[in-house]
Amino acid sequence: MFKRLKEELDSIMERDPAARSRLEVYFLYSGFKAVRAYRRANWFYRHNHKFIARWISQSARRRTGIEIHPGATIGKGLFIDHGMGVVIGETTEIGDNCTLYQCVTLGGTGKEHGKRHPTLGNNVMVGSGAKILGPFKVGDNARVAAGAVVLDEVPPNSTAVGVPARIVRVNGQKPAALDQIHVADPVAQELARLSERIAELEAKISPSATGERVL
Repeated sequence: MFKRLKEELDSIMERDPAARSRLEVYFLYSGFKAVRAYRRANWFYRHNHKFIARWISQSARRRTGIEIHPGATIGKGLFIDHGMGVVIGETTEIGDNCTLYQCVTLGGTGKEHGKRHPTLGNNVMVGSGAKILGPFKVGDNARVAAGAVVLDEVPPNSTAVGVPARIVRVNGQKPAALDQIHVADPVAQELARLSERIAELEAKISPSATGERVL
């Protein structure tokens, strides 16, 4: 248990330049407290003491501003930086050494049963205010930009930005179809198609096209 605790503290010290000591992290970091409370709640949840599990998780929510459902599956080294407003749903799966910033939501899209929340691979970073909604996977080493709304799978080693999110980098390189010049923007494409169609219709009804004389 102490080895696991030290690993959790060390992982935060490595990723947070503001952390001055392990004691500071242990006593003052709300994200660390929320994850520790989740570990306790998850034990009761797995042993079919659901009421106690939810009581622990809701108590932690009131104290930290972070809501982690006790049914979620979370690997080692989760760092929730600042943390206020973070919501992690029941069927969420989070790999090792992931980082979440404030106001992140790992949620579902409706009232369906079964797997309805996202799966995060290892070493995933999710920026502040990002929403990942649905039962799909965010691959290992992926990054989700602040404020992004992710509704589809994110490949490993890629970066997703925007609303709805789209992939702008894979393995550190911009995809050819998604660079700043040749970006496949569906809204812009539809506007261009409509503009072209309007020009065609105007040409058909213009005097030169009909042979009519303008008075």
